[in-house]
Amino acid sequence: MTPWTLLLAQAADNLTGGNPVLTEVVTPATDEMNLWSLALKGGWIMLVLGILSVVCFYILFERNYVIRRAGREDPRFMEKIRDFVKNGENRAAIAYCRNMDTPSARMIEKGITRLGRPVEDVRAAIENVGNIEVAKLEKGLTIMATISSGAPMIGFLGTVTGMVRAFFEMANAGNNIDITLLSGGIYEAMVTTVGGLVVGIIAMFAYNYLVTLIDGVVSKMEGKTMAFLDLLEEKA
Repeated sequence: MTPWTLLLAQAADNLTGGNPVLTEVVTPATDEMNLWSLALKGGWIMLVLGILSVVCFYILFERNYVIRRAGREDPRFMEKIRDFVKNGENRAAIAYCRNMDTPSARMIEKGITRLGRPVEDVRAAIENVGNIEVAKLEKGLTIMATISSGAPMIGFLGTVTGMVRAFFEMANAGNNIDITLLSGGIYEAMVTTVGGLVVGIIAMFAYNYLVTLIDGVVSKMEGKTMAFLDLLEEKA
């Protein structure tokens, strides 16, 4: 072959892909992993966990607002109450407590309405109101505690159902076992476990956070109660 013929043949091979160096390597497209696709592979268990997570976040934000609002008070609250009581202005003191609209203020208001009775009766009335106020602050925390312990169990339930599904498909496949037949059940088993643990961990930390906030409010309530009872002792 002449040199011109060789050049023409090489050019033809390049155009038709005959040159292995210039031939484009085509790789099969693969699905990208994302949270939504993983959640779908988890099956109906992930729907239950999603609902529990929504409930958990709702309780967290709603209780956080309520508890923090309950802890905001006038730093001179007891000083003003002391002045009202010493001057005999009980109605003004009650109106001031109602205007504050906090658990501590409602406790002191109940104590003011019991002025003139024995100190132990006043203390009992204040403590009863305090118990009611704490119960109001703790509203919804039982549900969050249940989610923190129940979500991982639901995730483990998904693990069991996923593995049952995988072995069921393996048994039906006979000798023609293919890894793709098992992938759906294994996906369900692993994804639900992760989902249950994530929801449970978030609920646990949220619960402990809210309990800490409530403890702070309760400490303020106890401090106001002791200050008011000391005021009654001084007045007596």
